Amino acid sequence: MEGENTRSGHSGGISRKTLLKAALIATPVPLLAGQLPALARDAAASGRPLTPTPYCDDGDDPTPPQTEGPYFRPNSPQRTVLPGMGTPLTVSGYVFGLACQPLANVLLDFWQADNAGAYDNVTYNFRGHQYTNAQGAFKLTTIVPGLYPGRTRHIHVKAQAPGRPILTTQLYFPGEPRNSTDTIFDPALLMTVRTVGTGREATFDFVLNVPGTPPTNPPTSPPPGGGTWQAGVTYQAGDQVTYGGATYRCLQGHQAQAGWEPPNVPALWQHL
Repeated sequence: MEGENTRSGHSGGISRKTLLKAALIATPVPLLAGQLPALARDAAASGRPLTPTPYCDDGDDPTPPQTEGPYFRPNSPQRTVLPGMGTPLTVSGYVFGLACQPLANVLLDFWQADNAGAYDNVTYNFRGHQYTNAQGAFKLTTIVPGLYPGRTRHIHVKAQAPGRPILTTQLYFPGEPRNSTDTIFDPALLMTVRTVGTGREATFDFVLNVPGTPPTNPPTSPPPGGGTWQAGVTYQAGDQVTYGGATYRCLQGHQAQAGWEPPNVPALWQHL
């Protein structure tokens, strides 16, 4: 994790995603020889080329899914900082749709092991969810997770754009010895990681199976059937609402957004 190397294996010029990202951050985008973008990837310690993180160009696949694992817990707190002892780590990036548009209001739910490689299954240490901002960006402040028995170093995440299916996947660290023996490890899910002082900074860009930009403005009309759910309202876990003649219970505290109607987001609402 010492250096920040570049990606390879993609032919052609600068992708639309790269241009959009450059416009969003208003800073120069690092390029490889041949004008390939260096986005959310790193090279293995051997220096061999790796499978590139999927681009959102036409014809390419979205970020690959992976197993949820045994330790996911719903109702994580909404927060961008997961406090705890260990090597400081920030993970940042963007969430794009298939047409390379940045996606706002994407739910990102992170969970990971602590510095000793253990998961907290009683409280919510090293668990939390957040939403991408209007530019599709996110930032998580946490620590480098410890090694869980039988696995390489990794961070779990669920990502869901409004009204779209949930992507469950994992993020990995380059240069880890266990990457070569972990049967779940996928090089397409490697983050770009660099050392900054006593901590680490990582980047990764998600590409979701979303053909267009989801709505971001609250609706002006009430729910069908005179339900009680409303966009713009802050709901807490356990709250109950009606929508379209059905009753739902809130699973995770959040501020309701257009496109996040209870039938569309099973990660947030349970049909009763």
